[in-house]
Amino acid sequence: MVGSSLACALGLEKSLDDHKILLLEAAPDRPQEITSVYSNRVSNITPGSKKLLESIGAWDHICEMRYKPFRRMQVWDACSDAHITFEPGSRDLYGSKDMGFIIENPVTLEALRKQLKMLHSRVKVLHGTKLKRLSLPDLTKDLDDEDVRDTWASLELEDGRTVHSRLVIGADGPQSLVRQQASMDSLSWKYDQTGVVATLQFGEITDNLVAWQKFLPTGPIALLPLTDSLSSLVWSTTPEHAKQLVSLEEDRFVDAVNNAFWEDLDRNPLVDQATRISYMLASFVQPWTKVGFGTQSPPSVSGVEEDSRAIDAAHRVHPLAGQGVNMGFGDVACLRDVLSEAAQEGKDLGSLEHLLTYETKRQQSVVPMITAIDALKRLYSTSNPIPVLARSVGLIATSAMLPIKEQIIDFAMR
Repeated sequence: MVGSSLACALGLEKSLDDHKILLLEAAPDRPQEITSVYSNRVSNITPGSKKLLESIGAWDHICEMRYKPFRRMQVWDACSDAHITFEPGSRDLYGSKDMGFIIENPVTLEALRKQLKMLHSRVKVLHGTKLKRLSLPDLTKDLDDEDVRDTWASLELEDGRTVHSRLVIGADGPQSLVRQQASMDSLSWKYDQTGVVATLQFGEITDNLVAWQKFLPTGPIALLPLTDSLSSLVWSTTPEHAKQLVSLEEDRFVDAVNNAFWEDLDRNPLVDQATRISYMLASFVQPWTKVGFGTQSPPSVSGVEEDSRAIDAAHRVHPLAGQGVNMGFGDVACLRDVLSEAAQEGKDLGSLEHLLTYETKRQQSVVPMITAIDALKRLYSTSNPIPVLARSVGLIATSAMLPIKEQIIDFAMR
């Protein structure tokens, strides 16, 4: 999705009309199957990412297919009564009434495929093609050297062809061959968690405009709206528990999901008392914020769409905040702007000067997000009373402090 969206963005940039754009796509050139059955692979697209998709023409194609907006997000702790509700405020940067949009990955991919077809005169796509070897240029050579082998990157493809380019952008996933052959370092770590995904049916039809997320000690469980009667499940848990969940009979799996959302874990009396006092203090200090009003509960799950249950171990970023693809779309918007400015100034697109500007800008956005996701994961992965008390008081305080809460919402909607 990220590579295709970048190709569209660059292809539409007038300042890059003098440059050739090539997209190497390993998948064959065929439409995504969008049937009446909803895919169990979905993404939470933020208003910021929607703005990018609108700018490259892909959003219109998505609207012709299907998507589901949600207006609020309710988050709560399994080990206490602490909870918080996020919804766009009057100062929302995007003027959106929606927190986000749940879109099936095949729908987004098909929208981008259609848009690339419309940009065929600007973007050449080689389908069914993979990179075999990448050779980087000798940066000590004169850029005006006529021998492109010295000053341009060389891409040897598996079909025997060779392509030369001043700028190679690697958007080929966590096991990126481009990154490996360019000897780029990356920092990664494992959480020893696996995601279980499924498409769930509700017992009754509702507006279904709320995304639900509950923090369990084994990992977060979330319901993301698909239709008035369907939601997508993303349940992060231990690998052993994930295997058990997908092997259950449907009725037992439904019970497990409902129990995970509705049942409370064993509570520590001191934590419960401290939580109640915290809510009382918050309501006294900020009586207009409705802090402490009871949590709503998600609709009761009644069934599972056939063949929708699966183990999803493909996450690059922990899914608890649903920000993986949005960070990628943020990369696209930033790189497009940086390259456009460089082209307008007549600079070499392959030089480090403006690419370092891109790196700095994205680190300022991505590093805080990843740090926050990692901290939340670690903080909520225990039922020890001391961390439970700390996170409960922190969540209540955040809910009461509107300026901080609004900053979190703005950051999450980018």
